[in-house]
Amino acid sequence: MRFSVQSVGMSLQETVLMQLRDRILSGEFEPGQRLAEQQLAEQLGASRTPVRAALGTLEQEGLVEANEAGKYLVRRFTPREVADAIAVRGHLEGMAARLVAEHGLPRQLQLDLQACLEEGDAVLAAKKPDYDSYAGYAAMNDRFHGLILQACGNRALQRAVALNNSLPFAPPSAMLPMQSALPQDWDWMRYAHRQHHMLFDALQRGEGARAQALAMEHTEVAQMNMRLALERRAETERVLPAMRLVVGR
Repeated sequence: MRFSVQSVGMSLQETVLMQLRDRILSGEFEPGQRLAEQQLAEQLGASRTPVRAALGTLEQEGLVEANEAGKYLVRRFTPREVADAIAVRGHLEGMAARLVAEHGLPRQLQLDLQACLEEGDAVLAAKKPDYDSYAGYAAMNDRFHGLILQACGNRALQRAVALNNSLPFAPPSAMLPMQSALPQDWDWMRYAHRQHHMLFDALQRGEGARAQALAMEHTEVAQMNMRLALERRAETERVLPAMRLVVGR
């Protein structure tokens, strides 16, 4: 799925970030490939400023690295590395959810989480997913996860999550299924948001063990999205050489 940056109404930086992250996961940008600001800006119909900002975020996420000349190169990562990072996030966020449930849900946190749920419900009511929808859901998703982590009160845990989020595709919204417009992807997002609702219910009821289990289970959606993305990538890599042979005849 590809959309011009100019065709959507969200932040240019956020749009550029989503598309660059998408292309790295799909294999369109190969490990070691240099990502030039000007070239990317022309491809995406954006200025260099949002591209530069997006590349900085990708560096923080461990998807690109700067060489000695300050040029950004796509970082090499393995499926196992991504899966391990997501699994660690599940355990850390599970602990955070349990702490919040056991401490009791403050009124303001309850209102903020409810607002996230309502926003996610509205996004998922859209009939046709596009980058606007994905961006809206991603912003809500990051806020929902961040609120729980902030409320847990454990600074060591918060630092551990921040460190883990610097690994490839480890952050909560990094593995949203944006590689295609398949209904299957939208269904996975609906399922993930139902888990948000169940987690909120556990937090309200003070059910620490249940909240922890739900938060850990929630990361399985990210694991599934990664597996689906890698399957599509492998299929593309298998089909493209055959297509080139046919075209070259």
